[in-house]
Amino acid sequence: MANLMRPAIYGAYHHITVMGKENQPHDTAYDVTGSLCENNDKFAIDRLLPKLEPGDIMVIHDTGAHGHAMGFNYNGKLRSAELLLREDGSVVQIRRAETVDDYFATLDFEGLTDFKI
Repeated sequence: MANLMRPAIYGAYHHITVMGKENQPHDTAYDVTGSLCENNDKFAIDRLLPKLEPGDIMVIHDTGAHGHAMGFNYNGKLRSAELLLREDGSVVQIRRAETVDDYFATLDFEGLTDFKI
């Protein structure tokens, strides 16, 4: 939800790949959710995917140019890094993950004596 609002807002469909399991049967239904405790923080509902194991890496495809622009720091959640998968199979980081310093960068704490970060 904080990184990709489209599914939450209007049920946008995004292809999901489980890396290394592309050729396995897609016979298990999952809700693919984010890390926020909200009922609309879901990337997919009842999506048929290969059987998942802890540590599997999932790729959400075709997120488009608006993922970051529509994102926000809901409940203080920092936004994730963004990666671009090129046609030749290489991956490039195109946006670094936010840090706590980024989160507080626009606040001026001068003159506050009892506040510590």
